[in-house]
Amino acid sequence: MTLSRIRGARLVAVAAVLALGLTACSDGGRQETTDNSGGGGNAPGSSGYTIAMITHETPGDTFWDKIKSGAQQAAKDEGVTLKYSNDPDASKQAVLIQNAVDSKVNGIATTLVTPDALAGSVKAATDAKIPVVGLNAGIDQYQKLGALMYFGSDETVAGTSAGERIAAAGAKHPLCVIHQAGSVSLEARCAGAKSAAPGTENIQVNGADDSSVTSTLQAKLAQDKSIDYIITLGAPIALDALKAKDAAGSSAKVVTFDLNAEIAQQVQDGKVEFSIDQQPYVQGYLAVSSLYLYLKNGNDIGGGKPVLTGPSFVDKTNIDKILPFTKTNTR
Repeated sequence: MTLSRIRGARLVAVAAVLALGLTACSDGGRQETTDNSGGGGNAPGSSGYTIAMITHETPGDTFWDKIKSGAQQAAKDEGVTLKYSNDPDASKQAVLIQNAVDSKVNGIATTLVTPDALAGSVKAATDAKIPVVGLNAGIDQYQKLGALMYFGSDETVAGTSAGERIAAAGAKHPLCVIHQAGSVSLEARCAGAKSAAPGTENIQVNGADDSSVTSTLQAKLAQDKSIDYIITLGAPIALDALKAKDAAGSSAKVVTFDLNAEIAQQVQDGKVEFSIDQQPYVQGYLAVSSLYLYLKNGNDIGGGKPVLTGPSFVDKTNIDKILPFTKTNTR
């Protein structure tokens, strides 16, 4: 998939500069953090716009560093004041969206991983004439909730792609690890994998607690030696799976969604077969820039369709090129 639908010279330029090959999100459950950012190429706030970004980030999950890095760079480039906040608890994320509405920001970018729980607060934004764009999660729900645009990966397609690849490699009994209950993105990934690799079994773990993830997977792998692939849906969970696999004496191969510097190194070393990247940096960048262009010019990025930033396979054939960018939070 490509970013060919992206309109606007500024967005096209950044995509070219980044030279990023295209590719959900990584979820969990810890505490809220808040960050106000601006500055850089243009003076912070020089555009006159304040944009709020609200996500379901689990603090400590490196995936979100890339989302924020992209959003902050866009804010600098456009002279936007960026207000970032997050909470993995759906009801608390809804409160953060409502807080942004009450503070009269000019635009809101939000993840929609639990769309039903966020519908009321998103409606409050649209009722207040505040434009909303979705990113990272909620590709099938964003228009129903009233969001104007969406930037992310089609998680069903991504899951199916993973399933097809491991099925072609001989997978008979993959284990798909869901690390946040109720996440539509994670469920779509596992459902896609199962559609292509029918022997896929799901397991629920507590993504907020790495030691719990490791022990749960270790017990499962020790109990069932027929598991031949472990599909993790976030880079930190893949690291937990590698520990569990070794402790259980399992020969299962590990594949994952999403990327960080550690997992990129594991791919290069051959310990992780491949990663499916959705380019979170691009998601963060385009979410902020699209709102800026909408507010300034009335631009509609994507023409009423989601802008796809993935999926893309990262494996031994391209890891040498991609690895350096993982260390700067741009890939």
